[in-house]
Amino acid sequence: MAALRRSLDEALRTQSVAQVLTRHALQAHYQPIVRLKDGMVMGHESLIRGPADSPLRAPDALFRAARAEGLTLRLEQACLNEGLRSWTSHGQDRRLFVNLSADSVVKLVESLTLTGVIQALDAFGVAPSALVIEITEHEHVADLPRLIEVASALRARGLRFALDDFGDGRSSLRLWAELLPEIVKIDKYFIRGVNSEAVKIQTLKGLARFAETFGTTLVAEGIETEAELRTVRDLGIELGQGYFLGLPDPLPATAVLAPAGEVIASAEIAVLPEMTRAAGAGITVERLVNIVAPIRPELSVDEVAKAFADSAELRGVALVENGRPVGLLNRQSFVDRYAKPYAKELYGRKPCIIFANTTPLLLDKHTGLDALTAVLTSSDQRYLADGFIVTEGGRYLGLGFGDQLVRVVTEARIEAARHANPLTFLPGNIPITEHIERLLESGGAFVACYGDLNDFKPYNDHYGYWRGDEMIRLVARTLVSHCDPRRDFVGHVGGDDFVVLFQSDDWLDRCERIVATFNEGARLLFDAEALARGGIEAEDRHGVMRFFKCTTLSVGAVPVRPGQFSRPEQVASAAAAAKHKAKLSSLGLAIEGA
Repeated sequence: MAALRRSLDEALRTQSVAQVLTRHALQAHYQPIVRLKDGMVMGHESLIRGPADSPLRAPDALFRAARAEGLTLRLEQACLNEGLRSWTSHGQDRRLFVNLSADSVVKLVESLTLTGVIQALDAFGVAPSALVIEITEHEHVADLPRLIEVASALRARGLRFALDDFGDGRSSLRLWAELLPEIVKIDKYFIRGVNSEAVKIQTLKGLARFAETFGTTLVAEGIETEAELRTVRDLGIELGQGYFLGLPDPLPATAVLAPAGEVIASAEIAVLPEMTRAAGAGITVERLVNIVAPIRPELSVDEVAKAFADSAELRGVALVENGRPVGLLNRQSFVDRYAKPYAKELYGRKPCIIFANTTPLLLDKHTGLDALTAVLTSSDQRYLADGFIVTEGGRYLGLGFGDQLVRVVTEARIEAARHANPLTFLPGNIPITEHIERLLESGGAFVACYGDLNDFKPYNDHYGYWRGDEMIRLVARTLVSHCDPRRDFVGHVGGDDFVVLFQSDDWLDRCERIVATFNEGARLLFDAEALARGGIEAEDRHGVMRFFKCTTLSVGAVPVRPGQFSRPEQVASAAAAAKHKAKLSSLGLAIEGA
């Protein structure tokens, strides 16, 4: 009898997605999304589970089976309905995050209309402003313009959008830039062990800069330890999600787990790992090669469209003739153009080269790190979207993609600058010396500038080190904002001493603006009484009280001619001498040899 019962149980167990949908056997679990500055639960993500004791219990297994059965869109719709139904039954008033592919979002609006979507939410008792749609399956966004159009219409009705698992290898900077989601969820790969991996620290800082540019809120996914939570919190990531904060559960949590709450409330800060130095030797384009079979330029547009449709992983394809590349087709650009009205009728039978970039970026596989950096900072940035072609002796080898290039170059340069100043985060003495060496070895002309503050010590003594640090940071911000990041190097020697290595032709104009801008900004750091008097009373180096003018900046510049110096210390000494002359000048600027 026991054997018969086990056999009957097995027969009744849900084995297919079709059965799951027919039996309404889905169950929503809700995982809290937490504001990391105070531990407030500001929302929940709806995570769907299949029937208990079923091989389809786990979401990955459920959706894998749905794809095999051709029921993905139906399953997504059912997950949405279950997530909304259970949510309202708990009387929640926080935000609800639901996962939908781009295709599902578009088809949902096309089938229900915008009014129908809002009416459906109203029937569930969910306000549009409380719903956040997480776009999944980034690499399968077949019609980005249509998604943006639909998203804009839904936004106008109060809904918000998020990108899920950003950085998992399928995510797209272009999708972030064009869709402009209110929220981006950072993939758990970058959170796991972040407290001990300096590269991940720098990656999160980089994503934070992107988020600031786009006005996006970041969510750190996959926080599973105290150390990870403390590190992410201290990096300024606004929101967090993960097992350490709260487990997925049918009943939405109203507070974070106690250990997480203690970390968030604690004044203890994380000690962030420092970068270990990477020489960058051996890094070449060959490391970025993706082996992708090329096509003939005479292949029809329709045939290429079929190739892209048959392979969701195909990001681009090279057009090759007699072994040599003659063009490049980027998937997204091709699909956008092919999806336009009458494009298929007009161009479908024509050669695909009419849709191609016939002047793509070509990089030999032996191209090294320095050349890669030059490519990254060039004025032609099409490769970030289109990718580039890797060659060997002029013959086609494979494809490379902009996100790979950015990652490799950024990681290598961050590694090389491990001695960054802790106050300004600018490169310190070792990177400065290395950069001067490279400039000297290049044989080109450049300008070495040494910046130093006048009467900074009295200011620091009078107002305290905290205000002094702000003055130093003002120097750093002023220098960086007036330099061309593609050509000019800004370093912090220490204290109030800075170095700028210019390759910009208009370096003199930049120096004049730097001095003027800083001097104007520095006045805002003095109190009204000091401004009225034009300075402060403070002790000099001999302990005698006397009057000092408001702090200003002096810059000494040395135009370095090819062959003039052979060692970095010679350049540094000449720049320091020019700085001393600048401090004696009423203009605050001195040019050696002028």
